[in-house]
Amino acid sequence: MAYSAYDALPFYPGPVTVHPEIAKVMYQDFAPPRFGMEYTELYKDLAQKIQKMCNTENEAIFPTGEAMVCLWGALKSCLKAGDTVVTVGTGVFGDGFADMAESLGCKVEKISLPYNSTITPESLVLVDEAIKRSKPVMITAVHCETPSGTLNPLEELGKLKKDRGVPLFVVDAVASMGGAPIDADKWNCDILLGGSQKCFSCPPFMGIMLVSGTAWEFAEKVQYLGYDGILPFHNATENPMKFPYTPCWMGIKGLHKSVQLIEQEGLDNVYRRHKEVAKACRHGLNALGIPLWTAPNAVNSPTCTAAMIPDGFDFKTWKAALAKHGMYIAGSFGPMDGKVFRIGHMGTQAYMDNMEKALKVIEEVLHSK
Repeated sequence: MAYSAYDALPFYPGPVTVHPEIAKVMYQDFAPPRFGMEYTELYKDLAQKIQKMCNTENEAIFPTGEAMVCLWGALKSCLKAGDTVVTVGTGVFGDGFADMAESLGCKVEKISLPYNSTITPESLVLVDEAIKRSKPVMITAVHCETPSGTLNPLEELGKLKKDRGVPLFVVDAVASMGGAPIDADKWNCDILLGGSQKCFSCPPFMGIMLVSGTAWEFAEKVQYLGYDGILPFHNATENPMKFPYTPCWMGIKGLHKSVQLIEQEGLDNVYRRHKEVAKACRHGLNALGIPLWTAPNAVNSPTCTAAMIPDGFDFKTWKAALAKHGMYIAGSFGPMDGKVFRIGHMGTQAYMDNMEKALKVIEEVLHSK
């Protein structure tokens, strides 16, 4: 069965276009996951590969579903009503953690920073004050804020978490895992969250979670057993019947193939490719007179660029004009809605030849208005 991308220049910031080799392995039929040991061996091998990629010894688990299942699962599994959470946000998803925690009945100290910025030493002072004031059980942050096109430095925030004795640090790395370096143990991260549909170039089938011993202890106390709960996955490979629902063999097989492809290319080479394509994107936009959304001192993401919609266009006309040339981009959310467009250069979309073609399309559209 043939497989091809949905158009010539797909640059949507997730889900990205699926890698042909991944599509191929997902066409295969498999015995039921609870029949024999094939599934658990595949799962174990994937877990080891993801642990190595993220520089952690924390247990890797793979819930079925789009990455939001992991975000909700992390909070519901480890928090109870009345707990205090400090959320550190530089964008829609960072502040979204606050909304989610409040919906669970938690008290939230929300450190909301400008959406075109990234975490700085100055902003960590605000976090420190919030920690001392509220004594939280959890801190949350986002590594790559896709709607803003930024990448948050997290080592110092993780150090602050450890120094102040905060039990849990939850990090959303959905749009960076597999495309930017991650050092989960150095960040003192207790739950690291990922998804299959971004840098891994898979369909949005699988969540990725790396869970510390402390987080498992909290989960044992909370005993949340909903669909998005993490507790039933703890050491589940010991017996396939321990998985809480029918596992998604095709999703695990596709994600495993993705990580194999990354290993074949070399992780450092993958990171370098993403970084170089991102740099070319921003250099090209600057040459065309299109400014970035991000502040000059912010850290731009290697997986997604957020730029201002050019003069003479609104988002609808800009998107349509690019689509006529086979280039697909996205808008953004919150205060960026209607002002910003995003180019997703991650996974299969992070190759220089396609970026060069995309910049030529942008130039042609600008000159044709």
